[in-house]
Amino acid sequence: MEKLRIIFMGTPEFAVGILDTIIKNNYEVVGVITAADKPAGRGQKLKYSAVKEYALENNITLLQPTNLKDESFLEELKSLNANLQIVVAFRMLPKVVWEMPALGTFNLHASLLPNYRGAAPINWAIINGETKTGVTTFFIDDKIDTGAMILSAETEISATENAGHLHDRLMVLGSGTVIETLQLIESGNVTTTIQNDSAEIKTAYKLNKENCKIDWTKSVSEINNLIRGLSPYPAAWCFFSDKNEEWNVKIYETKIISEQHEHPIGTLLCTKKEMKVAITDGYLQILSLQFPGKKKMNTYELLNGVVFSESAKAY
Repeated sequence: MEKLRIIFMGTPEFAVGILDTIIKNNYEVVGVITAADKPAGRGQKLKYSAVKEYALENNITLLQPTNLKDESFLEELKSLNANLQIVVAFRMLPKVVWEMPALGTFNLHASLLPNYRGAAPINWAIINGETKTGVTTFFIDDKIDTGAMILSAETEISATENAGHLHDRLMVLGSGTVIETLQLIESGNVTTTIQNDSAEIKTAYKLNKENCKIDWTKSVSEINNLIRGLSPYPAAWCFFSDKNEEWNVKIYETKIISEQHEHPIGTLLCTKKEMKVAITDGYLQILSLQFPGKKKMNTYELLNGVVFSESAKAY
């Protein structure tokens, strides 16, 4: 049985959950590689990645290269003498990096590959109304998320689950799958499956302002899925307008009301306690939202202080 010397590469909170499980299962992590510090917030103070915070707290050797092909970084990487690299939510690696360790470099991806390759697999599974998803470990090759698969694990997506909740569950599922993958590699029992490409493969595109905007002409279920799939971050958004005023509003939680009506699409209907938007096949009741410059709040709190007229619209 080969003793593993692991380098871990990752940046966000999701990666921390996996790294912590690897450490707690007594695997030797000889180094951690994470993104360079970035200015964040109003003061533009340098912000550490979640993985950097963890590495510092646990006294693990830390590298933060800006260029993964830089000679001095490659020398440092080599000197750590790892025989395996694990990547979780990091960035595309050059061949010179992923080829370096004798046992290869594997990635944990938060989808059932080959579906949802790309930057935002958790969000897109919900946005597209999937009822199941999962995680996959695979050996990295020179494309994005296309390498030979090692293990996968599946889970149901409930009809009310949002991306934040699914993220946390997949972190747990992914942790177990990474440990199983390590056991196979350690014992020399790894078998892999080549990914089948087909025209039906769905992609997890990078999220941007355009694909996070609500299109109120779509069906209630499509809009509800978009809102669930982007909650709590980065959040679906739209404009509200009323009495010559306009607001850019983030919406976090909604409830479908299947009911026929005569209201024009986008009509904002408010009582003292409830707010709903008219859609082609019903209404979408808004349960929590955020106005510019305000904190996130439930709709009841908002309607305590704001009154909308009958001409109010969402678009």
